[in-house]
Amino acid sequence: MKITDLFTNSKKTVFSFEVFPPKKDSPIESVYSKLEEISALKPDFISVTYGAGGTVGHSRTCEIASKIKYDFGIESVAHLSCVNNSREDIDKNLIDLKNNGIENILALRGDYIEGAVPKNDFKYASDLCEYINSKTEFKDFFDLGGACYPEVHGEAENEIEDIFNLKTKVDSGASHLISQLFFDNNAFYRFVERAKIARIDVPIEAGIMPITNKSQITRMVSMSGASLPAKFSKILQKYENKPEALRDAGIAYAVEQIMDLIANGVDGIHLYTMNNPYVAAKITEAVVNLL
Repeated sequence: MKITDLFTNSKKTVFSFEVFPPKKDSPIESVYSKLEEISALKPDFISVTYGAGGTVGHSRTCEIASKIKYDFGIESVAHLSCVNNSREDIDKNLIDLKNNGIENILALRGDYIEGAVPKNDFKYASDLCEYINSKTEFKDFFDLGGACYPEVHGEAENEIEDIFNLKTKVDSGASHLISQLFFDNNAFYRFVERAKIARIDVPIEAGIMPITNKSQITRMVSMSGASLPAKFSKILQKYENKPEALRDAGIAYAVEQIMDLIANGVDGIHLYTMNNPYVAAKITEAVVNLL
């Protein structure tokens, strides 16, 4: 099933998860039990990343996406980044995905890998979308999603440039969008309004990451540029030395975000699970009847 059809045919809020492959030096089987638990929660789909910093690569992403789809019975989306790939590399990856029946892709520029020389065939995710849709053997098979940034991409000069670039990505073939994480719903609502003004009319899923430890929030804020509302900062200050309390407070904050988003008619919720079945289950249990 193509992810676009979920938004078109479903009368409820689309609810999806993100998982990631194990590190290169860990066997791929090391995540299977977690994936089984997460899949048992029956999200509408699960996306599979390239791994931290894009260093794990395509093969594990494809293998895990296939496992989720065929062994666990959940539609999967494979992340595909392009900045470190040539056209030949992308062609091989697309053939691999197609041969494995993975018809949904999240098209990304990807992170620059330290010490590696970027390829010059693709500069932006919009280039990747345009390329895939230019190939007859791939255009009708793959459904393309894209990323978006409620609080502006870190390399964009301002909101206007960021929305202009997003419009280019959608016009190049991205049929739905998944947002970067955020902790202030008002920032997401303002972003959606800017997108509507720019006539970006594809479904936009809100990316939610439950913060369960202090080091995680420091790392994620640094990577994403997401702002921390005063309410969230107070939670961190109060529970930073109480791991279980901070975990539970982070889950509660994410649930509150999701409830508000659903009440305001969001197209979908994309939960960054961090491969944590416990956290995914607690949030799913709290919101499943609202979807």
